[in-house]
Amino acid sequence: MRAAVVERYGGPDVVRIREVDDPVVAEGELLVRVEASTVGSTDGTNRVGRPAFARLFFGLTRPRHQIFGYDFAGVVERVGPGVRRFVPGDPVYGTLSPSPGAHAELVRVAEDGVVARIPGGLDGADAVSMLDGFFTAIPFLRDGGRVRAGQTVLVNGASGTVGSAAVQFAKHLGAAVVGVCSTDHLELVRSLGADRVIDYTQGDFTDAGGRYDVIFDAVGKRTFRECRPALTRDGIYLSTVPTPPVLLRARHARSTETGRRAGILFTGLRTQAAKSADLALIGELAASRAIVPVIDRILPFEKIAEAHRRVDGGHKAGNVVVAMAPVLLETRATPEAAS
Repeated sequence: MRAAVVERYGGPDVVRIREVDDPVVAEGELLVRVEASTVGSTDGTNRVGRPAFARLFFGLTRPRHQIFGYDFAGVVERVGPGVRRFVPGDPVYGTLSPSPGAHAELVRVAEDGVVARIPGGLDGADAVSMLDGFFTAIPFLRDGGRVRAGQTVLVNGASGTVGSAAVQFAKHLGAAVVGVCSTDHLELVRSLGADRVIDYTQGDFTDAGGRYDVIFDAVGKRTFRECRPALTRDGIYLSTVPTPPVLLRARHARSTETGRRAGILFTGLRTQAAKSADLALIGELAASRAIVPVIDRILPFEKIAEAHRRVDGGHKAGNVVVAMAPVLLETRATPEAAS
């Protein structure tokens, strides 16, 4: 099979398509022919090996896992002995997290892993683009922020992979949602359900006089100190970036339920059972159109280095999808897909 292989740390050009051995399916496992995956910020972090301490996990001198990618959508090609929930031909999607390996034409996944049938009405590109953002946004808002109806939630980075999911899920929970993004993405964030959108190129939300029950910094660009004045008396600041101040304040927040607090969750390290429950929730919400996929562009697998470059640029809206199945490109005749 073909896979995108990263043999050394570096820029997008270190990502090369190579022929590698097919996975061998064991008892209780599925072999999935991947139609689509995504390239996200974690793939970029893995690729450059920064910050330096990250190499303790990724590999000291070169990537320990040379095939990146966590989320996949495709079709079951083969099942191992004992598999009961799936049969060949089933359209499925899921995640391999916390281990990568989805930037390949075939992946092996346990039947009891984080995998489910794709909801009706979604193709592989739509399905896979739902995963990364919602797997992060759902636990941050539901478990970390305890968002409920009547609250006001501000999402910084509201047009990105996690931010666009957070806007939708906070709205689903009944909150009033304020999104912060650049001028180019104002209409997108409004279309996702934001009650108000702030253009960060025209003003700073921390100076605008608003007060928020939850500030979710989906891009890790603002500090708790900067956001603290914009929180309500018992408001919480949530960040996806584990800086030392956030980690210290999050530890303190666990010992108190009052006062302005900071929090962080390591969503990729949650149990498979927790992720599977959230995958079921994503499927239900997607099937009812309570949430929708947000795709920045779809690129052919051969241009996966370009997908990394797009993510590195920091100006995408939603997810960058790589398509292994040509049909996804044929049915999405966009300039991005054709580029």
